[in-house]
Amino acid sequence: MQLRFFVILLAVLHQSSLHTKNLIDIIEKAENYIKGDSVYDQQPFQGACHRSAAYRSLSAVFYRLRPDYRGFLQHACDCRLFALIIAFLQNKNLSFVQKLRLASTGVGDENILTMCLIFLAAGAFSGAVRAAGGVESTVNLGLSILPGNMAVAGLFAIGCFISISMGTSVGTITALAPIAAGISDKTGFPMAICAGAVVCGAMFGDNLSIISDTTIAAVKTQGCDMRDKFRENFKIVLPAAIITLGLFYFLGNTNEYQVNGNLDYSLIKVLPYLFVLIGAVSGVNVFVILIIGTVLSMLVGLGTGMFTATKMFTHVGNGIMSMYDITVISIIVACIITLIKEYGGIDFVLNFIKSRISSTKGGELGIAALALLVDICTANNTVAIVMAGPIAKDISEEFGVTPRRSASLLDMFSSMGQGLIPYGAQLLAAASLTGLTPFAIIPYCFYPLLMGISGLIFIFIKNKE
Repeated sequence: MQLRFFVILLAVLHQSSLHTKNLIDIIEKAENYIKGDSVYDQQPFQGACHRSAAYRSLSAVFYRLRPDYRGFLQHACDCRLFALIIAFLQNKNLSFVQKLRLASTGVGDENILTMCLIFLAAGAFSGAVRAAGGVESTVNLGLSILPGNMAVAGLFAIGCFISISMGTSVGTITALAPIAAGISDKTGFPMAICAGAVVCGAMFGDNLSIISDTTIAAVKTQGCDMRDKFRENFKIVLPAAIITLGLFYFLGNTNEYQVNGNLDYSLIKVLPYLFVLIGAVSGVNVFVILIIGTVLSMLVGLGTGMFTATKMFTHVGNGIMSMYDITVISIIVACIITLIKEYGGIDFVLNFIKSRISSTKGGELGIAALALLVDICTANNTVAIVMAGPIAKDISEEFGVTPRRSASLLDMFSSMGQGLIPYGAQLLAAASLTGLTPFAIIPYCFYPLLMGISGLIFIFIKNKE
């Protein structure tokens, strides 16, 4: 869509009484601004790396024009909002009220509501454990016990542990990228390889963690048990993780390393992570794990003096707010999917894919291709799973793909795309924190590529005739 259309839509949404002259002025200012100064150096948007460059550019334009738009644009200025608007404008056979009722039905779906609640619970845990010093202690613990030639491979291993415990790849990259930069500066080892190790480790947990939004979305859209998906997924990606670890060890073993600096850690601060990890493997209910993990983090933070009782719930609240974006997006996507399904769009896509599928293997390949394609288009693996989930569910039921298998394929191949696209949040975050470009890091993103290859191998092995 052209900039003019975006401007008009946002203006109408914000203030329906806006006059034509005002619209023309806003359009002219926006177009002039785009032609002028760079939008990437605007402070309010430096941390919004979860948006693609186009989205962030548009946000910066509106922030310059109307500062009060900032809060709105951080969450609403997204292509999904416009997709929803377009969905409401389509199909003249249904009234606006009927469309609104249909959209509300989609939002009220049990899986959507459960997924949103889990997002918020995961945010509470993340905020509490970070404030309690759990992230820093976990990182320092790992680095303190690593031999010099394992520094790079260790970054990958630590990234795996932290991401599977935190459930967020971007959060893991944010925590480890400065460490990677420090190792590179102290040893002279190429920054790109260190950053690649961090990204690979982050994507490992993003694909497996029970508190990862991708895992939650995959499980809920396919209707399988969290434990079953974890076990199915783990056996597929484990070979890819082992090979990745070997590659980074090989690259790092050719030089001498010595990690210096303050590596203080506290075992008690690592305890919440250990609890979450053990609970994930044991199959404990995700809500129970997150609630207990949050409470445990709060107690650890209070006991160690990391924060006071008055600040305790502030940190929890900040963590919850950090999940606001993905929660709202999930609600919007649920509305869109419901309307698209009513219009026959889901049936069209499903029939298109089905026409090219004739076996269980074909069904699994179709789900994998669907997840990868949607992620490339949306630059968000969680949103990709939410959008592709209903179609994948129908394909799995039609061609005998088990729910845990379907959930694993959705998660793996959307995460594969997310770890390789240069405009994705993960590579943008790693690049910004290390002073590199995403294209410099991509050659060392071994794990996402190997994860996809491993997934394809398992598809053909399982369904070989």
